[in-house]
This record gives sequence, structure tokens and C-alpha cells, in this order.
Amino acid sequence: MIMKKVWKSVLMLIATLTLSFPSVMPTVQAATDDSNATSSSASSNKLAEIKAQGKLVVGTSADYPPMEFVVKKNGKDKIVGADIMVAKKIADDLGVKLVVKDMSFDSLLVALETGKVDMVLAGMNASPERKKSVDFSHTYYHGGNVFLINKSDAKKIKSGKDLAHAKIGAQTGSLQYQMVKKNMKQATMKPLDNINNLVLALKTHKTQGIMLDSLIAKAFVANDSDLKMVKDIDMPDNKSVGVAVAMPKNNPDLVAAVNQTVDEINAKDLMNKEYLPAAGKQMEKVNVKKTMWDYKSFFLKGVGYTLVIAATSVFFGFILGILLSLMRLSKVKVLHAIAVVYIEFIRGTPLMVQIMFIYFGIGSLISSLPAMLAGIIAISLNSGAYVAEIMRSGIQSIHYGQTEAARSLGMSQKMTFQYVVLPQAIKNIWPALGNEFITLVKDSSLVSTIGVAELMYQTQLVQSTTYKGVAPLAVTMCIYFVLTFTLSKILSYYEGKMSHHG
Repeated sequence: MIMKKVWKSVLMLIATLTLSFPSVMPTVQAATDDSNATSSSASSNKLAEIKAQGKLVVGTSADYPPMEFVVKKNGKDKIVGADIMVAKKIADDLGVKLVVKDMSFDSLLVALETGKVDMVLAGMNASPERKKSVDFSHTYYHGGNVFLINKSDAKKIKSGKDLAHAKIGAQTGSLQYQMVKKNMKQATMKPLDNINNLVLALKTHKTQGIMLDSLIAKAFVANDSDLKMVKDIDMPDNKSVGVAVAMPKNNPDLVAAVNQTVDEINAKDLMNKEYLPAAGKQMEKVNVKKTMWDYKSFFLKGVGYTLVIAATSVFFGFILGILLSLMRLSKVKVLHAIAVVYIEFIRGTPLMVQIMFIYFGIGSLISSLPAMLAGIIAISLNSGAYVAEIMRSGIQSIHYGQTEAARSLGMSQKMTFQYVVLPQAIKNIWPALGNEFITLVKDSSLVSTIGVAELMYQTQLVQSTTYKGVAPLAVTMCIYFVLTFTLSKILSYYEGKMSHHG
């Protein structure tokens, strides 16, 4: 009936979508070819591949001062720290350019195994468990672990024994997390993937202590008078296994080359004589008492990325939603089944998982897939499933008698759908579509987990830079409110216009 004619319009829509990606499609094809080459060479010589590309892609989690953190230099964000200096020396020794990718700590090994990065330098301990999935260089830093507590609790917490039954925080996937889990079985674990969030949980008394490397703990204590270190943690395996460079399995040439650089760093004691002192000076420059206004450039950059992600995802999510709703309403069983399976699957899985699957899963086949593009694709695909159901309900809300009346007046099926059914359907579902768009703006914050510099990512950078947990979050909440409130008013305005014309 109507749907058979409408499919001509749908096919035109698909053609339009295809043509809207002229610059992306060749890139994807080239990336696919590169990925095939990568997969064949990864097991033979990763070192040769890095030299051929002329760049070394290093993954890190820039919330771990003085090992890796972010400063503002010449108006731009720059990841610095002792680990980054080690990475720079490795790149220089290999004769290639250094490229640093920032993402959450617990995503780093996944990024390494899927080829998104060539190696990981993130204060990562070369533990036996990690050695099962990746190879490590020789260690270049050894530190001990301590508990970080609130100074107000110092009288009752003097050693690790006093935290035996407490709530303990540790970074997800870290050696400290494994240590607490193994040695403090009566304690309640409160793992988080971000050091700043761990410290915030401690300061708001969600936990009584967090385990950190002593070097990182010193950095927080030096910049926050409310915190204190407890060095006596009373654990037999407290001795650090050592921080090292993580690399893909079965690449002996790469490991040998990196070890040559690490051995030189150790022989000259560069970590203690140059890298850590230099990182300390960079921290001193950014840790001057400042207000949140001084970090407005961070927040403005985050807003810009958030708006781009949201606007692009709304556009493609809306088009995909229309396509899926027509497929679900179709009498063609195959199309109907595809739409149902897609919609139910997308609505039944978390957006966070979808983002990570697109970036790390699909991204392992298309190695050049940028994090931002992966985030936009994931959010668009997710939004399309919800928009499809909203559109379907709107189309089905229009009485079939109106279609018959339009046809009796000589209108074609396409014209009937375009000028009678669709306008009324959109008018009926406009509030629901508005809610979906507002939700999408907020959901864009999830792409920060793969290193996209949107608003939440920038907030975490401000937290790392200022050692303040609550103030940056308060600013971010206000910014999100302004964005969503403005969008809500715009949508309400057009809703009123449609009601007036109706």
C-alpha cells in the first residue's frame, strides 16, 4: 500500500546518506587495506610497521601526575609528565614522531590488543596477570604503595590494619586494585576508573582510604592540605613490581628496541635526575591558586565538541530512525525482522558498551577510525533505534481514514505520506523527539571514555590540573543545564508553532 511507494523515497534517502560521506568512504577503504597489512605484519615485525608509518602511537591515562597529566600550553591542551618523557625518548631513538592518545586506564590494554595504540605508558606495573596478554619492557620506575586518607581521620587510621573493614578505593584494573582485593578480604572495594574520581570519593567520605603509588599520592598531598598519606599498609607484596612499557605480544624486535632505550634511562638515572623533577616543575606552574574562570578555555572546548557530536548524531539518528520505522511497519517480512532485531538489540545493550565496541571492535578492522567518529557512529546508531520507535508510534497514531480521504482526492501514496501522514505524526511525537534529543546531548559525555575531548573529558582535565573534584563538576552541571534548557525552549517554540498551524 502506502509503504511500497514510500520505499522509493527511502532508497533515495539511502543514496543521499552514501553521497554525504564522500571523504570518509575512501579513508575507510584505505584504512581497511592498512588494517589487513597490519594484521599480517603485527606478528612478524611491529617495529618495522612503526618505522614505516613514521609515528609511534602511545596510549596513556592523563590523570596520574607526575607520570602523566595535562597542562595548557600556547592555548592548547598538552599531555606531559615523566612517562611522556620516556615515550618521547623511545620515539626519538626509533626516529619517529610521538603521538599520544589519552583514554581511561582500564581501556588501555584493550586499545593495545586491538591495535589502536602501539604501546602503553601509563604508570603501568608489569604484573604477572598483565604479562599473559601483553609484553613488557624492562622496568624504569619502582615505587611503593600507600594509602591516601583524609587528614581528619589521621588519629584513627595509622596503618593499613585500621582500614581492614573499611571502604577502600582503587583504580579499576590497577595493581593496587588487585592488592586490596587479595589482601583485604574484609574490606569493601570501591573501584573507579579515574584517579580524580577516587580522590573525590575519598574527600566526600564515600571511602575511608584509597591505595595509590607513593609518588602519585605525594602529588595530591602536596596540593591538598586535607589529605594525608599512610605508608604502613601492612601487605607482604607491597613492593612494586615496577613500571614498564606495555607492548603487543610476540614482537621481540620492538621489545628489544624499547629495552635499549629503557636501559639507557636506567643507566643514567634519568627518571630521578631529569624526568620526575621536570614533571614536578610543570605541576608547580599549573597548581597556582586559580578560579574555574581561569579554565574557561577547557570548558569552552568541551562544549564545542559536545555540540558537534550531539548535532551530528541527532541528524543521522533521525534519518536512521525514519528508515527503521518504515522497515518495521513494512509488510516485507525480512525488512520487518531486521528492524525489530536491530531496535531490540540496541535498546537492550548499554550505550557505553556500544561506544567501546565501535571504537575497539570495529576499530581493530579500521585502524585509522578516529575516536570522535567512532563516538558519533555509536551514538547515532543508538539514537536511531529510539527514534524509530517514536516515529512508528507517531505514524500509527494517524487514523487510516485520513489516508483514504487523501487518496480519494487524487493524491498519490507518496504525497499522502509526505503531506498528510508525516507532518501530523511529527507534530504528535515532537515532545518525545525533544526528550530524545536532550538525552542525546547528555549521553555524549560517554565518549570521554575513549578519549574524545568533549565536556566531561575536559572536566576531568580540569580536575587533574587543579586537584579539585567538586568545583569542575559543578561548572559542568551548569553548562549541561544551559545547553539542555536552551534546546528545550527551542523545541517548545517550534511545538507551539506547529500547534498554531494545526
